[in-house]
Amino acid sequence: MAGEITETGELYSPYVGLVYMFNLIVGTGALTMPKAFATAGWLVSLVLLVFLGFMSFVTTTFVVEAMAAANAQLRWKRMENHQEEEDDDSSTASDSDVLVPDNYERAEKRPILSVQRRGSLNLFEITDRVEMGQMASMFFNKVGVNLFYFCIIIYLYGDLAIYAAAVPFSLMQVTCSATGNESCGVEADSKHNDTDPCWGPLRRVDAYRIYLAVFTLLLGPFTFFDVQKTKYLQILTSLMRWVAFAIMIVLALVRIGHGHREGHPPPADLAGVRNLFGVCVYSFMCQHSLPSLVTPVSSKRHLTCLVFLDYVLILAFYGLLCFTAIFCFRGDSLMDMYTLNFARCDVVSVAAVRFFLGLFPVFTISTNFPIIAVTLRNNWKTLFHREGGTYPWIVDRVVFPAITLLPPVLVAFCTHDLESLVGITGAYAGTGIQYVIPAFLVYHCRKDTQLTLGYGTVNKHGSPFRHTFWVGFVLLWAFSCFFFVTANIVLSETKV
Repeated sequence: MAGEITETGELYSPYVGLVYMFNLIVGTGALTMPKAFATAGWLVSLVLLVFLGFMSFVTTTFVVEAMAAANAQLRWKRMENHQEEEDDDSSTASDSDVLVPDNYERAEKRPILSVQRRGSLNLFEITDRVEMGQMASMFFNKVGVNLFYFCIIIYLYGDLAIYAAAVPFSLMQVTCSATGNESCGVEADSKHNDTDPCWGPLRRVDAYRIYLAVFTLLLGPFTFFDVQKTKYLQILTSLMRWVAFAIMIVLALVRIGHGHREGHPPPADLAGVRNLFGVCVYSFMCQHSLPSLVTPVSSKRHLTCLVFLDYVLILAFYGLLCFTAIFCFRGDSLMDMYTLNFARCDVVSVAAVRFFLGLFPVFTISTNFPIIAVTLRNNWKTLFHREGGTYPWIVDRVVFPAITLLPPVLVAFCTHDLESLVGITGAYAGTGIQYVIPAFLVYHCRKDTQLTLGYGTVNKHGSPFRHTFWVGFVLLWAFSCFFFVTANIVLSETKV
């Protein structure tokens, strides 16, 4: 995501890609979704969830089309460079002279037939993994590229702040108990304040900050080095995630079946829509990682259908998780991290299961934190990079890691309100990445493709939403989201 053309990696089947996309989308945001559902009402939540899932699918197809167009541009340049070499050797002209993106006049006059003779059917195969930063540099001007990196950086800061708060918050909730019985973690029908005691003279907020300091000291140093997510670590965290989700859904269904239904959510409560919107946008976030996910798929013939199937399955999963949660637990008892609702003795009698679910975010988020931090650091470097320039050692090894690590830790130090952190990150930076950037990418890539390869050229991986109306609709929706969330925040603060 630092914006380069990277290695494709080992190929895998379309169905393995479907599983990977499912795992990528269903992450931390899903754990904060039940509380947002209960706050906004089940009917409003369901409608908004389906609509945002559809909008995310639209922009996902936009990114895939832009990836195919970027591959076509790169392949065309290589073909033309090869043709130039042949022309230099033979010193003869051909009907396939150099065609570069900058020479739009000649591109428009070039017969489409000559493009077809050069194998246009294969031009749009997605074989090179072109990251979003590279696509931005190909299709945007300098201002657009800088705005792209700014949006990515803000989103990653929000991601890190969520991670930095979630781990110590989960540890605090599990280990602190007003009754002193630590094995039961979160007590039933209890609402704790940060000033409540935890261990002796230490308050709950003190325990949270101690855990935050330990978390920073243990994982922060990885920001100063290069780390990579191994295949085995991905398999382990994915396995833990699905075991945890399955346990929570089954336990909630069992409690409802046994008559322990505590939740009676209203159909609609517009006051909770702001956070719900941000949480849902955050929970469908995958656009920034699509190049790494889609490029290694061995057969992309039915790629759009598989992506659509993935979104249907994800919607069904989110619906099952949230509806079992809001009808199993009272709305005011749902925790910011849904897993913590199962760290109660009256909900789960087996101590090992309580601790596994209560500490589940600690295991999975801790493995992702260094990866996101290094990605953010590399984006900072790319944003300020100048052609041919190098950074001094102190800037490269100290300044960039420091500006990466300190802001999210400071945010986590000031607040552990995960629902608000996820909501704000999704509503602002998430909207930019999920809606604005894909819309502009597909608009400009279509123009460049037509000018470079001819107006009759068809992108085989083109989005089903080909009409310009969809680009305008996505941008209008993004603007409406910005306006709605900002107005809602201002009105809420005014009331206070």
